[in-house]
Amino acid sequence: MSDDILIKNERLAVAVSPLGAETRSLTSKDGREWLWDGDPAYWTGRAPILFPIVGKAPDNRVTIEGMAFPMQQHGFARKNVFALEDSSSSSCRFRLDPTDETRLAYPFEFSLSITHALSDATLTVTAEVENRDDRPMPFGFGFHPAFRWPMPGLTRGHVHHIALANRAAPAMIRLRDGLLDLTPLASPFSGGLLALDHDYFEEDAMIFPEGAGDRLSLSAEDGPSLHFRFENLPNLALWTKPGAPYICVEPWHGMAAAHGKGPAIEDRPFTVTLPAGKSARFGWSVTIDG
Repeated sequence: MSDDILIKNERLAVAVSPLGAETRSLTSKDGREWLWDGDPAYWTGRAPILFPIVGKAPDNRVTIEGMAFPMQQHGFARKNVFALEDSSSSSCRFRLDPTDETRLAYPFEFSLSITHALSDATLTVTAEVENRDDRPMPFGFGFHPAFRWPMPGLTRGHVHHIALANRAAPAMIRLRDGLLDLTPLASPFSGGLLALDHDYFEEDAMIFPEGAGDRLSLSAEDGPSLHFRFENLPNLALWTKPGAPYICVEPWHGMAAAHGKGPAIEDRPFTVTLPAGKSARFGWSVTIDG
């Protein structure tokens, strides 16, 4: 496998791996690293791409047009090597096309392109999924970036907040045995604000199917802030392993299979179904302030 691709500008430097087209590092000009480092003592991921499903499937299998296929949690894109399509000093684009192995799990002709681009203090990551098949193609897509918590230079006791730009209090749902329990729970947000606490993650991820909006901030009290924007990603999850020094801010279009709904990929909540020959775009960006 080829080495990481490094892109940079006057404010930021980013490393992207061909394996999964995964963001591996996000560093500001003063040397601070904002992205989680993948310490295997906690979690080896850093910013995996989730495709063609988000979350788990019952017994790690999905059905497509009535036929069963093996499908591991979060799909196979994160485990495959992408081809480098284009790169410049401040951007790069990787592409994944079907292989004999992917067709055994997902029998569609597709193209998945991931672009990383820098502008001033902002990193933008964009995905384009194209249906190159002759039939409708169902899938889920998501981003799973992990950021240091506490932020660089701060201590564990420093209070960190998630603030929704729409100031909403979206209902939350949880996972049960890895699958969605669709019972809505009271929102942990008040006026769009949530003070992060490791106790929240004793029951796995906090999932907000709708209502979190397309902008939020992760900030440290009297410290720096990260400002996020999402494109075509209506679902939000927050996750860490309890006690681990990172927080995942995960925008999705699609979620895990729900209890009682079966293994059909098109029955998963918020599944995208692309007509033949069409494409869909998804994206997130983060701006470092501080």
